[in-house]
Amino acid sequence: MLNAEVNLLFYFLSLFLTFFSRKIFLDNLGAEFIGLTGTLTNILGYLNLSELGISACISFFLFKPLQTNNKEQIQEILSLLGYLYNWIGCVIFGGALIISLFFPLIFAHANLGFGIIYFAFYSFLGSSLIGYFINYRQILLSADQKNYLVAIYYQSANLFKLGLQIFLAYHYKNLYVWVAVEFLFGIIGCIILNWKINKEYPWLKVNKKDGKALLKKYPEIITKTKQVFIHQIKNFVLVKSDELFIFLFVSLKMVAYYGNYMIIISKLISLFSAVTGSVGASIGNLVAEGDKQHMLKVFWEYTTIQHTIAAILSFSLYMFLEPFVAHWLGTEYIMDNRILILLAAYVYITNSCNSVNGFNYAHGLYADVWSAWAELIINVSVTIICGLKWGIIGILMGKLASLIPIVGLWKPYYLFTSGFKESVSVYWNGAIRNYAISAFAFAAGYYTLRFIPLNPYKSIWEWLSYAAVGMVIFLTYDLTATFLFAKGAKDSLSRIKKLKN
Repeated sequence: MLNAEVNLLFYFLSLFLTFFSRKIFLDNLGAEFIGLTGTLTNILGYLNLSELGISACISFFLFKPLQTNNKEQIQEILSLLGYLYNWIGCVIFGGALIISLFFPLIFAHANLGFGIIYFAFYSFLGSSLIGYFINYRQILLSADQKNYLVAIYYQSANLFKLGLQIFLAYHYKNLYVWVAVEFLFGIIGCIILNWKINKEYPWLKVNKKDGKALLKKYPEIITKTKQVFIHQIKNFVLVKSDELFIFLFVSLKMVAYYGNYMIIISKLISLFSAVTGSVGASIGNLVAEGDKQHMLKVFWEYTTIQHTIAAILSFSLYMFLEPFVAHWLGTEYIMDNRILILLAAYVYITNSCNSVNGFNYAHGLYADVWSAWAELIINVSVTIICGLKWGIIGILMGKLASLIPIVGLWKPYYLFTSGFKESVSVYWNGAIRNYAISAFAFAAGYYTLRFIPLNPYKSIWEWLSYAAVGMVIFLTYDLTATFLFAKGAKDSLSRIKKLKN
């Protein structure tokens, strides 16, 4: 609850500033530069795949020693992480140097000087390497359910950074200054966070030099890491490579246009993740207790909540995003409506499956590496074929084509047969109800809203009224059907009442 409260606070503090800054940056720095920052960030994201998913494995292995307060084991695991991250940081730095040699080819048609391209890239690289060489200990806060500390100190610095960038962009319109501030606050955030970690865990002594010997003591970390690595590659290509594919198949300017949509989507998702994303370590502790009936009960509570959130997200995106973009940036930034339909479908599927993914993670179920390869191959193949023909629409078709059979069908089967040791029919008996409820609420809300005499494009205030009325209508349909028919809905309501008390 503390994690959720702090995350929500910083979410709302940053919400207005993020949208306001996007408009300022586009107007004063240019869509080309904003598209460049997104592309460079994704290039570094590919290099960060060399992280191999080690942080996910380390977090999983920290649950038990944190429960038992085994300080010696915690120090050993973090020493091993520091040792591995030193090597990974060096690999990323070397890979970045090699890739930067090809920038004259990659950005041959960009209307920006190579000075700012290289300066931005190496600044972003420096900020990324800080996490590997210095900031790796923050994983302990996440595993110990103290991620609110990261939010309080790191996000405070981030908000101040954004405010300073807005001021400098508006008054000076200097790309180099904007990038320099980005890098400077990466260092400041690192200093603040490490100070807090030392204060929170004064007993924590990490020795990276012991890492090589500790590899033999914890061989299961390497085994799990090899499994997670494939899943990490798949996740990145599916979630993070959109802007690179758009850059390759469409244009750098369309990267910025698509990025505008993704800012809105990410902020909406973050609103709910601020609450539901705080339970990851709690689910790990729940699974460690080994009470299957209690696990299943909580699973259905969590699943019903995630389906409700997914329905809210997809409905609000489809009904309210385009008029909001028209008021925020201008009608020229509105893209093809088919892109919005595919994005709404993608958001619904990914968010409705969060409960399955969370419990798979808590069980340490990463051995299905074949599914990651299958999803990756399907995604890239369909994206290349359809992206060349239909641009952004084809890229999103590739995401959905890989998502439905693996995440929608296989992952629930894997969880119930290998995790809960139950028939997958148990899952579908409950999940089909949730899908039907969401479809009903979406259709009913869509057709009812058509009779409301409000024009969301007329003014921002009419848009607000339209969105408020629309959400009331949708939630009336969705929540009524959920409490009448969804499995785990009544347990969720009882839990919420207890938390309020």
